[in-house]
Amino acid sequence: MCVPGCAQAMHAALTRRGFVRGAAASSFTAVAVAGPAAAATPRQFGAVVDLTHTMSPDFPTFFGVPGIEMHKQFDFAKDGFNANQWRIMEHAGTHMDAPVHFSAAGAAVEKIASDTLVVPLAVVDVAARAARDPDYLLSRADLAAWEEKHGRLPAGCCVAMHAGWAKYVDDAAKFVGKDAKGVMHFPGFDPAAADWMIKERQVAGIAVDTLSLDHGASKDFKTHYRWLPSGRWGLENVANLDQVPANGATLVAGVAKVRGATGGPTRIFALV
Repeated sequence: MCVPGCAQAMHAALTRRGFVRGAAASSFTAVAVAGPAAAATPRQFGAVVDLTHTMSPDFPTFFGVPGIEMHKQFDFAKDGFNANQWRIMEHAGTHMDAPVHFSAAGAAVEKIASDTLVVPLAVVDVAARAARDPDYLLSRADLAAWEEKHGRLPAGCCVAMHAGWAKYVDDAAKFVGKDAKGVMHFPGFDPAAADWMIKERQVAGIAVDTLSLDHGASKDFKTHYRWLPSGRWGLENVANLDQVPANGATLVAGVAKVRGATGGPTRIFALV
């Protein structure tokens, strides 16, 4: 529900960010701001896809403990309004990893430039391979195949791995993939692919529909240690990538702006 003046304020704000009304009521023109290295590019979109899972204490987490606890502080019947107190893990549910998460002096969440959070989205579909191999690593070859079909990765983009893992989120055992020895099994980014994107392309962030940027069996977190210290961000536990085209969508990542945070819950949208 929007309070009086809300709709007008939102329209004005979006217009300032480069979003303007299109010819059709359900269609808009968006300017994808991809950082200083990329020129603004007009983009048409007619739908918004929510890439965010609903957070709850039941959501699977890397450490196997609830990622959020919620306690009611005020009740409408008694106090005239409702309000809850949250206790939450930064890295649970659909969330962002800030550079400082895996570096001594990287940027915390509040230092991430806002113009790197509204960016072109490139979705790399490895679901068929991941179905055969839960330890699959999105490779440099997968990125080359994407570029062969869709052209060079857009400057300032987010590269998302669609491994088909979001559909397992209600089955914690499958989503986490922990075996009898306690080793987790789910896909992630190959560190070599991360290196290539850092050196050869202008990529603002990477995203996965699994618990981690690294595959589940990783013990050294090489992708985290390469990607985040380079000043880039990552998104984990992303939803609905199967509803987004491989190329042409715009990602909007709304991370909670908390001083010193190493990450945090993030509402993510794809403008399609």
